[in-house]
Amino acid sequence: MSKLVFLDTNILGMVTNPKNTNPICQECKEWLDELPLKGYQIVLPEIADYEVRRELLRAGKISGIKRLEQLKQAITYLPITTSVMLLAANFWAEVRNTGNPTADPKSLDGDVILAAQAKIEELKGHQVTIATTNVKHLSLFVDAREWQNIN
Repeated sequence: MSKLVFLDTNILGMVTNPKNTNPICQECKEWLDELPLKGYQIVLPEIADYEVRRELLRAGKISGIKRLEQLKQAITYLPITTSVMLLAANFWAEVRNTGNPTADPKSLDGDVILAAQAKIEELKGHQVTIATTNVKHLSLFVDAREWQNIN
């Protein structure tokens, strides 16, 4: 059984921003570098890549795109599959039917797609944790923690 840490969009943005000198972002980068030494496999979910990449492209941040590409080559990249989208649709309907939507009804809702990617890996027998700053929505489906609480 592998210990997988999935990066949510907010974490991915913090670690790939080349100009971010915010101490929290620097701590997050150090935390990410230490994960493999602690036996974790870092996973870049395709939905997180999409959400960060689209904003970098819109803003013309070429150095940010380069850093995202470098990270993508260095860690495990997990593409979206049909199974992921089917499970995400179930998650989306489930939270709306219980009155706990995770996004606007017209939005794509990246949280349920990310949660579905994580859940499928969990069902394969992996220990999966999503590193995020948005624990509330993601923890409805899978183990999601603030990045500082994953050691």
